[in-house]
Amino acid sequence: MFKIITKNWHLKLISLFFALLLWLFVMGEQNSEVGYTVPLELKNLPVGLVVANEVASLVDVRISGPRTLLSKLQPSALSMSVDLHGLKAGLTTFKRLDQNLNIPSMLRVSRLSPSYVEVKLERIREKKVPVHVLISGEPEDGVKLGKVRLNPSAVVVEGAESEVKNVDAVETELVDITGVDESFTLTVPINYRGTYTALKNQKTVEIVVQIVRTQPENVNPIVVVPSADAIQ
Repeated sequence: MFKIITKNWHLKLISLFFALLLWLFVMGEQNSEVGYTVPLELKNLPVGLVVANEVASLVDVRISGPRTLLSKLQPSALSMSVDLHGLKAGLTTFKRLDQNLNIPSMLRVSRLSPSYVEVKLERIREKKVPVHVLISGEPEDGVKLGKVRLNPSAVVVEGAESEVKNVDAVETELVDITGVDESFTLTVPINYRGTYTALKNQKTVEIVVQIVRTQPENVNPIVVVPSADAIQ
């Protein structure tokens, strides 16, 4: 028996050595885990609807598996998506975000953050609202601000139904008339930043600012010379 065990002992020792290396390699592969930041995309938004809540655009993912496979994984090739096809207005919760993560079958997702997302869809509505001009400063002495005309005087806001109904007017950027002494025309941007709404088309308005005098200009005085009869 001893002769059988010791026969070709050097070959058996080499085999045992490589078996041990393979075991250590496999054990090391099983314990590997890497973190990635993966973009999340919303796909197939139904016509006539708009997303009306904050949805995470990035997901932190922990992926575990054989180290050799993890080393070949390209972070730029990782992506997730949520399919909105066929949804109606309302709140929908999407779980198992990793189901459409394209990774080899021997790898697995060990953690997701966030682990789910909620998407609120609302109907798109439009509303025509007036434009208010914001003016600051005082014109030159002797003149004052007259009428201010706008073209157009109203614009259309569109977006999430719940937000549109609360918009009653929009404002222009500030127009400074400090030291102005005559009427002028100016194109001014509309300063509107909705959360889930926006200006539909018109982003600027033309304003005509009238400056009028508060006192007459100086004129030569009229000298009245009395007649000779009046002097007597």
